[in-house]
Amino acid sequence: MDYRSIPVDADSAARIAATGLRIELVDTSDDAAFTSWLSADVRGFHSEASADQLTKMRGEFGHRRTTGVYDATAAEPSIPVGTVNSWPVEMSVPGGACPESWGISSVTVAPTHRGRGIARALLEGELRTASRLGLPFAALTVSESTLYGRYGFGPAAFAADYRFDTRRVSWSGPRPDGRVQFVSIDEYLEKAPQLYERTRRDHAGQIDVWPRRWAQVAGQTGDDAAAARRVRAVRYDDASGTPRGYAVYEVTGGDDDFTSHEATLRYLLADGVDAYAALWRFVLELPLVRTVVATLRSVDEPVRWMLRDWRAVSTTSWDHLWVRVLDVPAALGSRVPGAEGTVVVEVDDPMGFAAGAWRIDGGAERLRAEPASEADAALPRVSLGASELASLSLGGVSASVLAQAGRVSASEPSAVAVLDALLSVPRAPWLSVWF
Repeated sequence: MDYRSIPVDADSAARIAATGLRIELVDTSDDAAFTSWLSADVRGFHSEASADQLTKMRGEFGHRRTTGVYDATAAEPSIPVGTVNSWPVEMSVPGGACPESWGISSVTVAPTHRGRGIARALLEGELRTASRLGLPFAALTVSESTLYGRYGFGPAAFAADYRFDTRRVSWSGPRPDGRVQFVSIDEYLEKAPQLYERTRRDHAGQIDVWPRRWAQVAGQTGDDAAAARRVRAVRYDDASGTPRGYAVYEVTGGDDDFTSHEATLRYLLADGVDAYAALWRFVLELPLVRTVVATLRSVDEPVRWMLRDWRAVSTTSWDHLWVRVLDVPAALGSRVPGAEGTVVVEVDDPMGFAAGAWRIDGGAERLRAEPASEADAALPRVSLGASELASLSLGGVSASVLAQAGRVSASEPSAVAVLDALLSVPRAPWLSVWF
């Protein structure tokens, strides 16, 4: 079935109609209608796109299921007052599997139409649609962190910005025998996605990335040609000459003091610790650079431990990837257990997708989740909400932390410890792009 033509959720359509508005799928092959939708989406994030950018966006996003909410009485009735799009994404989970999940993006409501339940209708409709498709997860990245918990989403992968004072950087990490060399942006755009596909399963939370996002990461999608030319790409080749990693960065500033430029590491992709160390060292030791800023990185970057001075770097972290569990057996059953053990997890989910008591067993290659029975009455039990289950699902937070925060309760202390062990992961989940 073509997911782009799946009808608008009937309950959402009725809720929108009751406010005097209408909700409908957008035909992305209709340039005028799709351009109007894209204009509303861009405006929803306080931005603006040129005609050339809109043309490129039509080509990149036409594969998504695109929904708009319209007000026939508005001054510009062809431009929606609410937007959302969605499509299947392959999201990695602990252990390297990539179950097909429902990616949701471009959730906007015009400030002229706030308070009418548009966002609720759009999001709940997307969740019901994804559930009917039999998908285990829905996922999105958020601009506002207070909006999505009410729909059962939880922050599942966090991100961090790193700021390095190069005057205090003293490298103590690996010094591999390979080499770093400059390459063209075109090579990066061609080869980095292939390397990413080979390595993204190393972190839970990564998704399959579309071409325009790679171009955006490299600063090549705006109208500022001078800014695009500032971006540099480098490649690490191992001792045998095999490419193992890429980094893209730009250098700005230095107007008053030519030794005080700032380098922004836009993306770093490495297959193995040698490539990782070599690329980081290259960027941190750039001449005439006083500060290096790396954005949207993992919260547990090994580079911190590759420097002699811990205070050479400061970090700021935030919630990034939010997920929603729609099918407990499929969602948890797609990932590996952190340890053996068995616990019953009682989930309170007002929307019903994850509601129930679930026996979680870690005695096999994959977690096993199934409805608890009377025979499981003596097992330790944990009670939590759908949002908490989502946050735990990829290992981004521990059950013990949520218990201390009052977000998880247990029949006995050992129950939380068992759930912690079952869902533990060796590396923090990480999503390296926005969507």
